[in-house]
Amino acid sequence: MRHSYGFILAGMVLLLPACDGREESALENLANGANPAVVENTVKAEALSVMEPLAPPAPGTPGGLPITPTPVVERAIDPASAQGAAQVVQGYYGLLEEKRFEEAQDLWSENAPAGSEDAAAFATRFRGFSEIHANVGAPSEPEGAAGSLFVTVPVQVYARVAATGKPWYALRKVVLRRVNDVPGSSEADRRWHISSIGAYVAAETKLESAPAAISATDGIRRKQSP
Repeated sequence: MRHSYGFILAGMVLLLPACDGREESALENLANGANPAVVENTVKAEALSVMEPLAPPAPGTPGGLPITPTPVVERAIDPASAQGAAQVVQGYYGLLEEKRFEEAQDLWSENAPAGSEDAAAFATRFRGFSEIHANVGAPSEPEGAAGSLFVTVPVQVYARVAATGKPWYALRKVVLRRVNDVPGSSEADRRWHISSIGAYVAAETKLESAPAAISATDGIRRKQSP
């Protein structure tokens, strides 16, 4: 057990500023029989308290979502509507926040590169972040093409870089697709799935080029056949 405690403490020390005494306090607590998980959570909480807070730009400001009178509805709605598409986006980023990456990938269309990517590779793109959160904007009106419907949802992603603890912000445009209610379509076809995620620039804001998206689709590896 001594070795496992040392490993835990070594990981916790990385979170703290050097020579502030908290690592010695953590070690003393462990030596006195404290629960390692409790000590680790305490040290993490102390470290986060001195980090730069996550403060995504407000709507209508540079880097913020556009101001809209019709935000995403929280109550029960028609899943086939544009608001239903926005709820899929909310669910997607909620799963990323909880690090449930396989379930998040299931919300992608199987025909999209990220939907057919190897599951481990899909999860790897998010490993550089200790936290991932998002504010979801109002969806566009559905647009039809070739028997399908498309909705675009703006998203403000705010995350924390694991290696540095620094905040990371980005605006994203999530495009969702579902098959229109045509004869022969399945229930799964008529559900919204993510088709693509790319950079989004609000019409009233000219942003500088953003860093690489955590939901980018370049460098994707395909799923291997069993």
